[in-house]
Amino acid sequence: MQKYIHRILIAAGFGLLAFMIWKLGPIELYNEFVKMGCGLAVIVLLEGVADIFHTIAWRYCLDRSHQQLSLPSLYLIRIAGTAINYVTPTGTLGGEVVKGVLLGGEGSKTRAASGVIIGKLSYVLAQLLFIATGSVAILWRVGLPAKLWVGLIVSSVILGSGIIGFLLVQKYGKLGVILRWLSRWNIGRKQLNRFTSVMNEMDNLLREYYRERPFDLPKSMIWHVVGFVCGIVQVWYFLHLVGGEAPFKSIAAIWFLGSWFDLVSFPVPAGIGVQEGSRLLIFDALGLTRLEGLTFGLSLRIEQIFWALAGMVSYSIVTWGQKRGKFVVRFDNGELNKQVINASE
Repeated sequence: MQKYIHRILIAAGFGLLAFMIWKLGPIELYNEFVKMGCGLAVIVLLEGVADIFHTIAWRYCLDRSHQQLSLPSLYLIRIAGTAINYVTPTGTLGGEVVKGVLLGGEGSKTRAASGVIIGKLSYVLAQLLFIATGSVAILWRVGLPAKLWVGLIVSSVILGSGIIGFLLVQKYGKLGVILRWLSRWNIGRKQLNRFTSVMNEMDNLLREYYRERPFDLPKSMIWHVVGFVCGIVQVWYFLHLVGGEAPFKSIAAIWFLGSWFDLVSFPVPAGIGVQEGSRLLIFDALGLTRLEGLTFGLSLRIEQIFWALAGMVSYSIVTWGQKRGKFVVRFDNGELNKQVINASE
């Protein structure tokens, strides 16, 4: 059933995208990209810069042993996971599993998984708080329709409640509570024992992280916010390229609203159609042209495809290197160890 829903959503997304292109005119859209010229490459590369900041943020979520991995190594692992999220029908889960597996190749798999779980929380929590703060500071000045405000507030409260709940579950080590309860009542005890042991270790690691490193999560979130600011720069540079004029409050509003749409539309595979359509609506609501909105949405799509391909190449590099024990580059006592270290160590 899930497979059919996935296919229907993809077909609907492509249909919506094709309709928007037909409605606004392929020639007019092409002319907008001509205006952008080589500037499109800058927009694409800005996402790569943002990913550097997001990788620094992720490092604060990792176990001490994995923090010794060099930034380029972590960067390759991170964009490999992001690529899997984009090209497979697993939502945002498949890529996190891949990051855990690749990171687990450099040490304890359970410690790797805990770093991925905390990292996911840090990213989503930072994004939601940044959107909420921006909404309070910026969006009320741009005169959005009342229905959009209601949708923004309701969905943000629902998402925020879920994220806070996930934070509390991590902090108090309750991920394995259901497995422990089933095991206690001898429900599938033999089958659950192995998983219960792993989850107990995971819960202990999570409790240890929040108890012994209380400031690392806020530090991680701050670096994520720096990465998100690159997205606002993307909006400004895009408008500069196509000749669109907008004050800073509108530029920031485009990013805040666009990110909100991306958050609430996560069930749609790769946001096909939704990403482009949401930017079209946002630009129109802020007094810019629908054509510019669709062009920006497609620019983001090109950027995502580029980095998805880069991520798949990174995945190949990491797995190839780990098989041969030549991928790991570590920092020992704050200094780069230039020797090749066997990945099994």
